[in-house]
Amino acid sequence: MKRLLRKTFVVIALFALLFTSTDCKKQKRCGCGKDVLYDYGGASYVYFDSENITTISMMQVNNFYDTYSFCNPDEVKSKLVNVKSGEELMVFGYVYWDCNFVMQQSGSYYQPSYYRAYNIYVTDIYVDMYGKDNSNEELKKGF
Repeated sequence: MKRLLRKTFVVIALFALLFTSTDCKKQKRCGCGKDVLYDYGGASYVYFDSENITTISMMQVNNFYDTYSFCNPDEVKSKLVNVKSGEELMVFGYVYWDCNFVMQQSGSYYQPSYYRAYNIYVTDIYVDMYGKDNSNEELKKGF
């Protein structure tokens, strides 16, 4: 009788495993232009090489743990000519996962850190003058 109960329990357990939900959640793909995580808009500190602007990155004013690399530095380069690296600018765009960050996190045995790396496709960037008049109107304009 105990054997029959054990065998019945094993069969029921196997059928229960077959009928449970096994669908996987689709992960967001990394890289510019793949899957948008969210729309970004706000004040950020923008950093770049002032001689030859080839890579541009930024950090949010209120969150120094996350870094954003620009997907389109060539389009944004003309807006940064009269700006110093590290200045606070208003940045708007679409945010994606950074592929290097995703690969590092997937191969890590440790808990995810507070630091996150993203890519951002910038749609608008300008200097926020906080209500002050600025003689350089080009900086206040978006794309």
